[in-house]
Amino acid sequence: MSRYERITGRPPPEPEPARRRELVPVPAGGPSFLGRVIAMLGLTGRAPLRILAVPRDPIVGNKGVGLALLEGRFVAGGHELDVEDLYRSDSGLPAEVAERVHSFAWLRDVAAAATHERGRDVGEYLTRAWLSQHSEPGGGLAWRADMVGRRLLTWPAYAPYILSSRDSDYRARVLRTLSRSAREAERRADSVATGLPRIAAWSGVVASSLTLQGRTERLAKAEAGLARALRSGLSEDGGLVSRAPHQQLDLVETFALLRASYGAIHGVMPDWLRDAQEGALSALLSTVLGDAGLSSWQGGNAGDPHRIVAAVEASAAHAGPLRQSRGWGYQRLQGKDSLLVLDAAPPPPPKAHSGGCASTLAIEFSAGTQRLVVNCGGAGDASGQLPDELLHLLRSTAAHSTLTLGDRNSTAILDGGALGKGVGKVDLERGTRDGQALVEASHDGYVRRFGLVHQRTVLLAPDGKALSGEDSLIPGGRKRRKADVGYAVRFHLHPSVEVTSTADGRGALLRVRGHKAWQFRCRGGTLGIEESLWIDGSAVPHATLQLVISGETPSDGMTISWEFNEAG
Repeated sequence: MSRYERITGRPPPEPEPARRRELVPVPAGGPSFLGRVIAMLGLTGRAPLRILAVPRDPIVGNKGVGLALLEGRFVAGGHELDVEDLYRSDSGLPAEVAERVHSFAWLRDVAAAATHERGRDVGEYLTRAWLSQHSEPGGGLAWRADMVGRRLLTWPAYAPYILSSRDSDYRARVLRTLSRSAREAERRADSVATGLPRIAAWSGVVASSLTLQGRTERLAKAEAGLARALRSGLSEDGGLVSRAPHQQLDLVETFALLRASYGAIHGVMPDWLRDAQEGALSALLSTVLGDAGLSSWQGGNAGDPHRIVAAVEASAAHAGPLRQSRGWGYQRLQGKDSLLVLDAAPPPPPKAHSGGCASTLAIEFSAGTQRLVVNCGGAGDASGQLPDELLHLLRSTAAHSTLTLGDRNSTAILDGGALGKGVGKVDLERGTRDGQALVEASHDGYVRRFGLVHQRTVLLAPDGKALSGEDSLIPGGRKRRKADVGYAVRFHLHPSVEVTSTADGRGALLRVRGHKAWQFRCRGGTLGIEESLWIDGSAVPHATLQLVISGETPSDGMTISWEFNEAG
Protein backbone atom coordinates (compact mmCIF):
# COMPACT_ATOMS: atom_id res chain seq x y z
CA MET A 1 0.00 0.00 0.00
CA SER A 2 1.42 3.40 -0.99
CA ARG A 3 1.95 6.27 1.45
CA TYR A 4 -0.74 8.24 -0.37
CA GLU A 5 -3.25 5.42 0.09
CA ARG A 6 -2.39 4.98 3.77
CA ILE A 7 -2.80 8.71 4.42
CA THR A 8 -5.94 9.39 2.38
CA GLY A 9 -7.67 6.03 2.53
CA ARG A 10 -8.13 5.97 -1.25
CA PRO A 11 -5.98 4.65 -4.10
CA PRO A 12 -4.02 7.11 -6.22
CA PRO A 13 -4.87 7.59 -9.91
CA GLU A 14 -3.23 5.24 -12.34
CA PRO A 15 0.43 6.28 -12.53
CA GLU A 16 1.92 7.65 -15.69
CA PRO A 17 5.05 5.83 -16.83
CA ALA A 18 8.14 7.82 -15.93
CA ARG A 19 11.82 7.16 -15.62
CA ARG A 20 12.96 7.66 -12.07
CA ARG A 21 16.31 9.25 -11.41
CA GLU A 22 19.21 6.87 -11.12
CA LEU A 23 20.89 8.87 -8.35
CA VAL A 24 21.64 8.15 -4.73
CA PRO A 25 23.16 10.22 -1.89
CA VAL A 26 26.93 10.29 -2.16
CA PRO A 27 28.60 7.71 0.06
CA ALA A 28 32.27 6.98 0.25
CA GLY A 29 33.27 5.21 -2.93
CA GLY A 30 30.08 6.20 -4.75
CA PRO A 31 29.31 5.80 -8.45
CA SER A 32 32.11 6.86 -10.76
CA PHE A 33 30.36 9.84 -12.36
CA LEU A 34 29.55 11.21 -8.89
CA GLY A 35 33.17 10.71 -7.98
CA ARG A 36 34.17 12.78 -10.99
CA VAL A 37 31.80 15.56 -9.86
CA ILE A 38 33.31 15.66 -6.39
CA ALA A 39 36.90 15.25 -7.52
CA MET A 40 36.80 17.92 -10.24
CA LEU A 41 38.54 20.22 -8.33
CA GLY A 42 41.60 22.04 -7.07
CA LEU A 43 39.82 25.35 -7.61
CA THR A 44 40.89 28.61 -6.04
CA GLY A 45 39.14 31.81 -5.08
CA ARG A 46 35.89 31.97 -3.15
CA ALA A 47 34.22 29.08 -4.99
CA PRO A 48 33.60 25.98 -2.86
CA LEU A 49 36.32 23.38 -3.30
CA ARG A 50 33.68 20.75 -3.80
CA ILE A 51 30.08 19.78 -3.43
CA LEU A 52 29.94 17.77 -0.22
CA ALA A 53 26.89 15.72 -1.19
CA VAL A 54 24.49 15.14 -4.05
CA PRO A 55 20.99 14.89 -2.55
CA ARG A 56 18.56 12.52 -4.22
CA ASP A 57 15.60 14.61 -5.26
CA PRO A 58 12.54 12.57 -4.19
CA ILE A 59 10.22 14.44 -6.55
CA VAL A 60 9.90 12.86 -9.99
CA GLY A 61 9.68 15.32 -12.85
CA ASN A 62 7.32 15.39 -15.82
CA LYS A 63 8.55 12.90 -18.40
CA GLY A 64 6.63 14.52 -21.26
CA VAL A 65 8.12 17.93 -20.55
CA GLY A 66 11.56 16.33 -20.29
CA LEU A 67 11.19 14.58 -23.63
CA ALA A 68 10.20 17.90 -25.20
CA LEU A 69 13.37 19.45 -23.80
CA LEU A 70 15.48 16.65 -25.27
CA GLU A 71 13.88 17.53 -28.61
CA GLY A 72 14.70 21.23 -28.19
CA ARG A 73 11.33 22.50 -26.96
CA PHE A 74 10.90 24.23 -23.59
CA VAL A 75 7.37 23.82 -22.19
CA ALA A 76 6.13 25.78 -19.16
CA GLY A 77 2.88 27.39 -18.03
CA GLY A 78 1.06 26.60 -21.25
CA HIS A 79 3.85 28.09 -23.38
CA GLU A 80 6.17 26.25 -25.73
CA LEU A 81 9.40 27.85 -26.95
CA ASP A 82 12.37 26.69 -28.93
CA VAL A 83 15.30 26.15 -26.58
CA GLU A 84 17.42 28.36 -28.81
CA ASP A 85 15.09 31.29 -28.11
CA LEU A 86 15.22 31.11 -24.31
CA TYR A 87 18.21 33.40 -23.99
CA ARG A 88 17.83 35.43 -27.16
CA SER A 89 14.70 37.06 -25.73
CA ASP A 90 15.30 36.52 -22.03
CA SER A 91 13.76 39.82 -20.90
CA GLY A 92 10.60 39.17 -22.90
CA LEU A 93 9.87 35.64 -21.67
CA PRO A 94 6.45 34.96 -20.14
CA ALA A 95 6.70 35.03 -16.34
CA GLU A 96 5.98 31.31 -15.97
CA VAL A 97 8.70 30.41 -18.47
CA ALA A 98 11.26 32.82 -16.99
CA GLU A 99 10.75 31.49 -13.46
CA ARG A 100 11.15 27.91 -14.61
CA VAL A 101 14.29 28.82 -16.56
CA HIS A 102 15.92 30.63 -13.63
CA SER A 103 14.88 28.14 -10.94
CA PHE A 104 16.27 25.21 -12.99
CA ALA A 105 13.17 23.18 -12.04
CA TRP A 106 13.34 21.76 -15.57
CA LEU A 107 16.24 19.56 -14.47
CA ARG A 108 13.68 17.31 -12.77
CA ASP A 109 11.93 16.81 -16.09
CA VAL A 110 15.16 16.00 -17.92
CA ALA A 111 16.04 13.43 -15.25
CA ALA A 112 12.56 11.84 -15.57
CA ALA A 113 12.94 11.46 -19.34
CA ALA A 114 16.58 10.55 -19.85
CA THR A 115 19.54 8.66 -18.49
CA HIS A 116 22.37 10.67 -17.02
CA GLU A 117 24.44 10.28 -20.16
CA ARG A 118 21.73 11.67 -22.40
CA GLY A 119 20.37 14.25 -20.00
CA ARG A 120 23.69 15.88 -19.17
CA ASP A 121 24.03 17.20 -22.73
CA VAL A 122 20.82 19.20 -22.34
CA GLY A 123 21.63 20.14 -18.74
CA GLU A 124 25.08 21.47 -19.54
CA TYR A 125 23.95 23.22 -22.71
CA LEU A 126 21.23 25.19 -20.91
CA THR A 127 23.44 25.86 -17.90
CA ARG A 128 26.14 27.30 -20.15
CA ALA A 129 23.56 29.46 -21.89
CA TRP A 130 22.27 30.71 -18.54
CA LEU A 131 25.76 31.46 -17.24
CA SER A 132 26.56 33.44 -20.37
CA GLN A 133 24.00 36.05 -19.30
CA HIS A 134 23.44 35.62 -15.57
CA SER A 135 26.59 34.40 -13.83
CA GLU A 136 27.08 37.78 -12.12
CA PRO A 137 24.61 38.85 -9.40
CA GLY A 138 22.15 41.45 -10.61
CA GLY A 139 18.78 42.96 -9.87
CA GLY A 140 16.55 41.03 -12.26
CA LEU A 141 14.44 37.92 -11.85
CA ALA A 142 17.41 35.60 -12.26
CA TRP A 143 18.92 36.89 -9.02
CA ARG A 144 15.73 37.46 -7.06
CA ALA A 145 16.27 35.71 -3.75
CA ASP A 146 13.63 33.01 -4.20
CA MET A 147 15.02 32.09 -7.64
CA VAL A 148 18.52 31.93 -6.15
CA GLY A 149 17.23 29.77 -3.32
CA ARG A 150 15.64 27.33 -5.73
CA ARG A 151 18.91 26.99 -7.68
CA LEU A 152 20.78 26.34 -4.45
CA LEU A 153 18.40 23.46 -3.79
CA THR A 154 18.48 22.14 -7.36
CA TRP A 155 22.05 22.44 -8.63
CA PRO A 156 23.68 20.16 -6.04
CA ALA A 157 20.91 17.57 -6.48
CA TYR A 158 21.47 17.53 -10.25
CA ALA A 159 25.24 18.00 -10.28
CA PRO A 160 25.70 14.93 -12.52
CA TYR A 161 23.54 16.65 -15.16
CA ILE A 162 25.35 20.00 -15.11
CA LEU A 163 28.84 19.27 -13.76
CA SER A 164 30.11 16.16 -15.53
CA SER A 165 31.88 18.14 -18.25
CA ARG A 166 35.63 17.80 -18.76
CA ASP A 167 35.77 21.57 -19.29
CA SER A 168 37.41 22.80 -16.08
CA ASP A 169 36.68 26.47 -16.84
CA TYR A 170 32.96 25.74 -17.18
CA ARG A 171 32.93 23.70 -13.95
CA ALA A 172 34.71 26.50 -12.13
CA ARG A 173 32.09 29.01 -13.32
CA VAL A 174 29.26 26.82 -12.04
CA LEU A 175 30.90 26.44 -8.64
CA ARG A 176 31.78 30.12 -8.36
CA THR A 177 28.18 30.95 -9.19
CA LEU A 178 26.98 28.55 -6.49
CA SER A 179 29.26 30.25 -3.99
CA ARG A 180 28.04 33.72 -4.97
CA SER A 181 24.46 32.51 -4.95
CA ALA A 182 24.70 31.30 -1.36
CA ARG A 183 26.02 34.67 -0.22
CA GLU A 184 23.47 36.63 -2.24
CA ALA A 185 20.51 34.52 -1.09
CA GLU A 186 21.52 34.92 2.56
CA ARG A 187 21.81 38.69 2.06
CA ARG A 188 18.56 39.13 0.12
CA ALA A 189 16.26 36.41 1.47
CA ASP A 190 14.26 38.71 3.73
CA SER A 191 13.68 41.16 0.87
CA VAL A 192 11.25 38.95 -1.05
CA ALA A 193 7.57 38.51 -0.30
CA THR A 194 6.42 36.79 2.86
CA GLY A 195 5.28 33.22 2.31
CA LEU A 196 6.51 30.82 -0.35
CA PRO A 197 9.11 33.17 -1.94
CA ARG A 198 10.88 33.88 1.35
CA ILE A 199 10.67 30.25 2.47
CA ALA A 200 12.17 29.13 -0.85
CA ALA A 201 14.99 31.66 -0.50
CA TRP A 202 15.96 30.56 3.01
CA SER A 203 15.52 26.86 2.14
CA GLY A 204 18.18 27.35 -0.51
CA VAL A 205 20.49 29.01 1.99
CA VAL A 206 20.04 26.07 4.35
CA ALA A 207 20.67 23.59 1.52
CA SER A 208 23.85 25.38 0.52
CA SER A 209 25.08 25.20 4.11
CA LEU A 210 24.57 21.45 4.00
CA THR A 211 25.94 20.60 0.55
CA LEU A 212 28.69 23.14 -0.26
CA GLN A 213 32.16 23.10 1.26
CA GLY A 214 32.91 26.26 3.19
CA ARG A 215 29.27 26.92 4.08
CA THR A 216 28.74 24.56 7.00
CA GLU A 217 29.53 27.23 9.59
CA ARG A 218 26.58 29.26 8.21
CA LEU A 219 24.03 26.53 8.94
CA ALA A 220 22.82 27.91 12.27
CA LYS A 221 22.22 31.35 10.78
CA ALA A 222 20.52 29.82 7.74
CA GLU A 223 18.20 27.72 9.90
CA ALA A 224 17.34 30.78 12.01
CA GLY A 225 16.40 32.67 8.83
CA LEU A 226 14.23 29.79 7.63
CA ALA A 227 12.52 29.60 11.03
CA ARG A 228 11.64 33.31 10.77
CA ALA A 229 10.31 32.81 7.23
CA LEU A 230 8.11 29.95 8.39
CA ARG A 231 6.72 31.93 11.32
CA SER A 232 5.71 34.82 9.05
CA GLY A 233 4.72 32.75 6.02
CA LEU A 234 2.67 29.92 7.50
CA SER A 235 -0.50 29.90 9.55
CA GLU A 236 -0.49 28.02 12.83
CA ASP A 237 -1.96 24.98 11.09
CA GLY A 238 0.70 24.73 8.37
CA GLY A 239 -0.97 26.50 5.44
CA LEU A 240 0.67 29.32 3.54
CA VAL A 241 -0.64 32.82 4.26
CA SER A 242 -1.48 33.05 0.55
CA ARG A 243 -4.13 30.33 1.18
CA ALA A 244 -3.37 29.02 -2.33
CA PRO A 245 -3.30 25.20 -2.61
CA HIS A 246 -1.22 25.25 -5.81
CA GLN A 247 1.46 27.18 -3.93
CA GLN A 248 1.10 24.80 -0.98
CA LEU A 249 1.99 21.94 -3.31
CA ASP A 250 5.15 23.80 -4.30
CA LEU A 251 5.95 24.23 -0.60
CA VAL A 252 5.57 20.50 0.08
CA GLU A 253 7.93 19.74 -2.80
CA THR A 254 10.43 22.31 -1.51
CA PHE A 255 10.40 20.70 1.92
CA ALA A 256 10.93 17.26 0.36
CA LEU A 257 14.10 18.38 -1.45
CA LEU A 258 15.33 20.23 1.63
CA ARG A 259 14.84 17.06 3.65
CA ALA A 260 16.89 15.19 1.05
CA SER A 261 19.67 17.75 1.51
CA TYR A 262 19.82 16.93 5.21
CA GLY A 263 19.73 13.22 4.46
CA ALA A 264 22.55 13.46 1.93
CA ILE A 265 25.01 14.38 4.69
CA HIS A 266 23.49 11.79 7.01
CA GLY A 267 21.83 14.59 8.94
CA VAL A 268 18.32 14.87 10.33
CA MET A 269 15.98 17.81 9.93
CA PRO A 270 15.44 19.75 13.16
CA ASP A 271 12.20 18.91 14.95
CA TRP A 272 10.70 22.34 14.24
CA LEU A 273 11.36 21.93 10.53
CA ARG A 274 9.99 18.40 10.44
CA ASP A 275 6.84 19.67 12.20
CA ALA A 276 6.50 22.42 9.59
CA GLN A 277 6.84 19.86 6.80
CA GLU A 278 4.14 17.64 8.29
CA GLY A 279 1.85 20.63 8.86
CA ALA A 280 2.31 21.77 5.26
CA LEU A 281 1.46 18.31 3.93
CA SER A 282 -1.59 18.07 6.18
CA ALA A 283 -2.87 21.45 4.97
CA LEU A 284 -2.33 20.46 1.34
CA LEU A 285 -4.21 17.17 1.75
CA SER A 286 -7.18 18.99 3.27
CA THR A 287 -7.86 20.56 -0.15
CA VAL A 288 -7.50 17.35 -2.21
CA LEU A 289 -10.71 15.88 -3.68
CA GLY A 290 -11.61 12.31 -4.57
CA ASP A 291 -9.80 12.32 -7.93
CA ALA A 292 -6.51 13.16 -6.14
CA GLY A 293 -6.56 16.66 -7.64
CA LEU A 294 -6.73 19.94 -5.74
CA SER A 295 -9.90 21.87 -5.13
CA SER A 296 -9.73 25.26 -6.86
CA TRP A 297 -9.00 28.21 -4.56
CA GLN A 298 -7.15 31.52 -4.73
CA GLY A 299 -6.50 31.44 -8.46
CA GLY A 300 -5.51 27.78 -8.60
CA ASN A 301 -6.97 24.76 -10.37
CA ALA A 302 -7.05 20.99 -9.98
CA GLY A 303 -3.42 20.63 -11.03
CA ASP A 304 -1.90 17.30 -11.96
CA PRO A 305 -3.09 14.51 -9.62
CA HIS A 306 0.05 12.49 -10.34
CA ARG A 307 2.21 15.39 -9.17
CA ILE A 308 0.20 15.59 -5.95
CA VAL A 309 0.52 11.87 -5.30
CA ALA A 310 4.26 12.07 -6.02
CA ALA A 311 4.65 14.92 -3.53
CA VAL A 312 2.87 12.91 -0.83
CA GLU A 313 5.00 9.84 -1.53
CA ALA A 314 8.20 11.91 -1.50
CA SER A 315 7.47 13.84 1.67
CA ALA A 316 8.39 11.01 4.05
CA ALA A 317 6.14 12.85 6.52
CA HIS A 318 3.45 11.27 8.65
CA ALA A 319 0.42 13.50 8.27
CA GLY A 320 -3.21 13.04 7.29
CA PRO A 321 -5.58 15.67 5.86
CA LEU A 322 -6.19 18.64 8.12
CA ARG A 323 -9.85 18.36 9.04
CA GLN A 324 -10.40 21.71 10.69
CA SER A 325 -8.29 24.82 10.31
CA ARG A 326 -8.40 28.46 11.23
CA GLY A 327 -5.47 30.19 9.54
CA TRP A 328 -5.43 27.96 6.43
CA GLY A 329 -9.19 28.37 6.42
CA TYR A 330 -10.43 25.30 4.53
CA GLN A 331 -12.91 23.05 6.29
CA ARG A 332 -13.08 19.44 5.13
CA LEU A 333 -16.02 17.07 5.55
CA GLN A 334 -15.89 13.41 4.54
CA GLY A 335 -18.60 10.79 4.36
CA LYS A 336 -17.15 7.55 3.05
CA ASP A 337 -16.05 8.37 -0.52
CA SER A 338 -17.68 11.83 -0.62
CA LEU A 339 -15.59 14.90 0.17
CA LEU A 340 -16.52 18.52 0.70
CA VAL A 341 -14.15 21.48 1.08
CA LEU A 342 -15.48 24.83 2.29
CA ASP A 343 -13.65 28.15 2.38
CA ALA A 344 -14.27 29.47 5.90
CA ALA A 345 -11.82 32.39 6.10
CA PRO A 346 -11.35 35.88 4.66
CA PRO A 347 -9.31 36.20 1.45
CA PRO A 348 -5.54 36.37 1.90
CA PRO A 349 -3.98 39.79 2.54
CA PRO A 350 -2.85 41.49 -0.70
CA LYS A 351 0.80 41.34 0.38
CA ALA A 352 0.51 37.57 0.83
CA HIS A 353 -1.07 36.84 -2.56
CA SER A 354 -1.76 39.15 -5.48
CA GLY A 355 -4.40 36.78 -6.90
CA GLY A 356 -6.65 36.40 -3.88
CA CYS A 357 -10.32 35.60 -4.55
CA ALA A 358 -13.67 36.67 -3.07
CA SER A 359 -14.56 33.04 -2.38
CA THR A 360 -15.59 33.04 1.29
CA LEU A 361 -18.11 30.26 2.12
CA ALA A 362 -17.81 28.65 -1.32
CA ILE A 363 -17.73 24.84 -1.54
CA GLU A 364 -16.38 22.09 -3.77
CA PHE A 365 -17.82 18.58 -3.59
CA SER A 366 -16.78 15.22 -5.02
CA ALA A 367 -18.41 11.78 -4.84
CA GLY A 368 -15.88 9.01 -5.28
CA THR A 369 -13.51 10.12 -8.02
CA GLN A 370 -16.13 12.35 -9.64
CA ARG A 371 -16.22 16.10 -9.08
CA LEU A 372 -19.78 17.39 -8.89
CA VAL A 373 -19.76 20.93 -7.48
CA VAL A 374 -16.71 23.03 -8.37
CA ASN A 375 -15.49 26.59 -8.50
CA CYS A 376 -14.57 28.02 -11.88
CA GLY A 377 -10.90 27.84 -10.92
CA GLY A 378 -7.93 29.78 -12.16
CA ALA A 379 -4.70 29.56 -14.09
CA GLY A 380 -2.52 28.53 -11.15
CA ASP A 381 1.11 28.64 -12.28
CA ALA A 382 0.09 29.33 -15.89
CA SER A 383 -1.49 32.77 -15.55
CA GLY A 384 -0.12 33.88 -18.92
CA GLN A 385 -2.27 31.25 -20.62
CA LEU A 386 -5.54 33.08 -19.86
CA PRO A 387 -6.56 36.66 -20.72
CA ASP A 388 -6.25 39.22 -17.92
CA GLU A 389 -9.97 40.04 -18.15
CA LEU A 390 -10.89 36.40 -17.60
CA LEU A 391 -8.45 36.07 -14.71
CA HIS A 392 -10.13 39.07 -13.08
CA LEU A 393 -13.59 37.51 -13.46
CA LEU A 394 -12.40 34.15 -12.11
CA ARG A 395 -11.55 35.85 -8.81
CA SER A 396 -15.12 37.06 -8.30
CA THR A 397 -17.65 35.66 -5.85
CA ALA A 398 -19.89 34.68 -8.77
CA ALA A 399 -17.13 32.39 -10.09
CA HIS A 400 -17.40 30.34 -6.90
CA SER A 401 -20.09 28.02 -5.55
CA THR A 402 -21.58 30.32 -2.95
CA LEU A 403 -24.08 33.16 -2.53
CA THR A 404 -23.75 36.59 -4.09
CA LEU A 405 -25.84 39.53 -2.92
CA GLY A 406 -26.78 42.53 -5.03
CA ASP A 407 -24.53 41.17 -7.81
CA ARG A 408 -21.54 42.28 -5.73
CA ASN A 409 -18.42 40.50 -4.57
CA SER A 410 -18.25 39.60 -0.89
CA THR A 411 -14.81 41.23 -0.93
CA ALA A 412 -14.22 43.99 -3.46
CA ILE A 413 -11.75 43.35 -6.28
CA LEU A 414 -10.36 46.71 -7.35
CA ASP A 415 -9.56 47.73 -10.92
CA GLY A 416 -5.84 47.38 -10.29
CA GLY A 417 -6.34 43.81 -9.08
CA ALA A 418 -5.91 44.38 -5.35
CA LEU A 419 -8.58 43.28 -2.91
CA GLY A 420 -10.59 46.02 -1.23
CA LYS A 421 -13.08 46.09 1.62
CA GLY A 422 -15.35 43.16 2.37
CA VAL A 423 -14.99 40.06 4.48
CA GLY A 424 -13.09 40.90 7.65
CA LYS A 425 -14.46 38.26 10.00
CA VAL A 426 -15.67 34.69 9.65
CA ASP A 427 -17.42 32.93 12.53
CA LEU A 428 -17.21 29.14 12.48
CA GLU A 429 -18.68 26.18 14.33
CA ARG A 430 -18.25 22.48 13.65
CA GLY A 431 -20.17 19.57 15.09
CA THR A 432 -22.83 17.02 14.25
CA ARG A 433 -26.57 17.15 13.73
CA ASP A 434 -28.68 14.01 13.53
CA GLY A 435 -25.53 11.99 12.99
CA GLN A 436 -24.34 14.17 10.11
CA ALA A 437 -21.10 16.15 10.04
CA LEU A 438 -21.91 19.85 10.25
CA VAL A 439 -20.13 23.11 9.49
CA GLU A 440 -21.80 26.45 10.15
CA ALA A 441 -19.98 29.61 9.13
CA SER A 442 -20.87 33.23 8.51
CA HIS A 443 -19.12 36.28 7.07
CA ASP A 444 -19.60 40.04 7.25
CA GLY A 445 -18.74 40.87 3.64
CA TYR A 446 -22.19 42.28 2.87
CA VAL A 447 -22.86 44.02 6.17
CA ARG A 448 -21.37 47.39 5.19
CA ARG A 449 -23.33 47.61 1.91
CA PHE A 450 -26.56 45.77 2.67
CA GLY A 451 -26.77 45.29 6.42
CA LEU A 452 -26.92 41.50 6.00
CA VAL A 453 -24.69 38.68 7.23
CA HIS A 454 -24.31 35.61 5.02
CA GLN A 455 -24.48 32.38 7.02
CA ARG A 456 -23.96 28.99 5.38
CA THR A 457 -24.72 25.65 7.02
CA VAL A 458 -23.67 22.38 5.36
CA LEU A 459 -24.31 18.81 6.50
CA LEU A 460 -22.82 15.65 5.01
CA ALA A 461 -24.28 12.22 5.78
CA PRO A 462 -21.92 9.53 7.17
CA ASP A 463 -22.42 7.40 4.06
CA GLY A 464 -21.66 10.38 1.81
CA LYS A 465 -24.91 9.98 -0.11
CA ALA A 466 -26.58 13.19 1.04
CA LEU A 467 -25.29 16.77 1.20
CA SER A 468 -27.68 19.45 2.43
CA GLY A 469 -27.30 23.09 3.26
CA GLU A 470 -28.85 26.43 4.02
CA ASP A 471 -27.80 29.93 3.02
CA SER A 472 -29.26 32.48 5.39
CA LEU A 473 -29.18 36.26 5.18
CA ILE A 474 -29.39 37.73 8.68
CA PRO A 475 -29.64 41.41 9.65
CA GLY A 476 -26.35 42.71 11.02
CA GLY A 477 -24.51 45.97 11.57
CA ARG A 478 -26.05 49.42 11.68
CA LYS A 479 -27.11 49.73 8.04
CA ARG A 480 -30.69 48.85 7.12
CA ARG A 481 -31.66 48.71 3.47
CA LYS A 482 -35.36 49.28 2.82
CA ALA A 483 -35.52 47.91 -0.74
CA ASP A 484 -35.32 44.21 -1.53
CA VAL A 485 -31.93 42.97 -2.67
CA GLY A 486 -31.34 40.38 -5.37
CA TYR A 487 -29.38 37.26 -4.48
CA ALA A 488 -28.02 34.24 -6.32
CA VAL A 489 -26.77 30.97 -4.87
CA ARG A 490 -24.53 29.28 -7.44
CA PHE A 491 -23.38 25.68 -7.77
CA HIS A 492 -20.93 25.42 -10.67
CA LEU A 493 -20.84 21.89 -12.04
CA HIS A 494 -17.98 19.86 -13.44
CA PRO A 495 -18.08 19.68 -17.27
CA SER A 496 -18.78 15.93 -17.18
CA VAL A 497 -22.09 16.50 -15.35
CA GLU A 498 -25.24 16.45 -17.49
CA VAL A 499 -28.22 18.36 -16.05
CA THR A 500 -31.96 17.90 -16.53
CA SER A 501 -34.56 20.09 -14.78
CA THR A 502 -37.43 18.46 -12.92
CA ALA A 503 -41.00 19.21 -13.93
CA ASP A 504 -41.74 21.39 -10.91
CA GLY A 505 -38.76 23.67 -11.55
CA ARG A 506 -37.33 23.18 -8.07
CA GLY A 507 -34.89 20.41 -8.78
CA ALA A 508 -32.54 18.85 -11.26
CA LEU A 509 -31.12 15.44 -12.06
CA LEU A 510 -27.33 15.29 -12.40
CA ARG A 511 -25.90 12.45 -14.48
CA VAL A 512 -22.28 11.48 -15.03
CA ARG A 513 -21.43 8.64 -17.37
CA GLY A 514 -20.06 5.70 -15.42
CA HIS A 515 -21.15 7.13 -12.05
CA LYS A 516 -24.34 7.22 -10.03
CA ALA A 517 -26.79 10.03 -10.66
CA TRP A 518 -27.56 12.72 -8.09
CA GLN A 519 -30.76 14.64 -7.41
CA PHE A 520 -30.77 18.32 -6.49
CA ARG A 521 -33.65 20.11 -4.72
CA CYS A 522 -34.02 23.65 -3.41
CA ARG A 523 -36.46 25.88 -1.52
CA GLY A 524 -36.57 29.65 -1.13
CA GLY A 525 -35.91 30.85 -4.67
CA THR A 526 -36.20 30.16 -8.38
CA LEU A 527 -33.92 27.50 -9.81
CA GLY A 528 -32.27 28.07 -13.15
CA ILE A 529 -29.58 26.36 -15.21
CA GLU A 530 -27.03 28.73 -16.72
CA GLU A 531 -23.79 28.55 -18.64
CA SER A 532 -20.50 28.53 -16.80
CA LEU A 533 -16.88 27.47 -17.35
CA TRP A 534 -14.28 25.43 -15.51
CA ILE A 535 -10.48 25.71 -15.73
CA ASP A 536 -8.82 22.29 -15.73
CA GLY A 537 -5.48 21.28 -14.26
CA SER A 538 -3.66 22.42 -17.40
CA ALA A 539 -5.28 25.89 -17.22
CA VAL A 540 -7.58 25.12 -20.17
CA PRO A 541 -11.16 26.50 -19.99
CA HIS A 542 -14.10 24.12 -20.53
CA ALA A 543 -17.73 25.06 -21.05
CA THR A 544 -20.00 23.76 -18.31
CA LEU A 545 -23.25 24.58 -16.48
CA GLN A 546 -24.27 25.95 -13.12
CA LEU A 547 -27.33 25.62 -10.93
CA VAL A 548 -28.49 29.07 -9.80
CA ILE A 549 -31.08 29.71 -7.09
CA SER A 550 -32.13 33.35 -7.42
CA GLY A 551 -34.61 35.78 -5.98
CA GLU A 552 -34.83 38.85 -3.79
CA THR A 553 -34.44 39.10 -0.05
CA PRO A 554 -36.29 41.59 2.15
CA SER A 555 -34.27 43.80 4.48
CA ASP A 556 -34.88 41.44 7.39
CA GLY A 557 -33.29 38.54 5.50
CA MET A 558 -34.36 35.05 4.50
CA THR A 559 -33.14 31.43 4.17
CA ILE A 560 -32.52 29.37 1.03
CA SER A 561 -32.37 25.58 1.48
CA TRP A 562 -30.81 23.06 -0.91
CA GLU A 563 -29.74 19.42 -1.00
CA PHE A 564 -27.88 16.90 -3.15
CA ASN A 565 -28.90 13.23 -2.82
CA GLU A 566 -27.48 10.20 -4.55
CA ALA A 567 -30.21 8.74 -6.74
CA GLY A 568 -31.30 5.10 -6.40
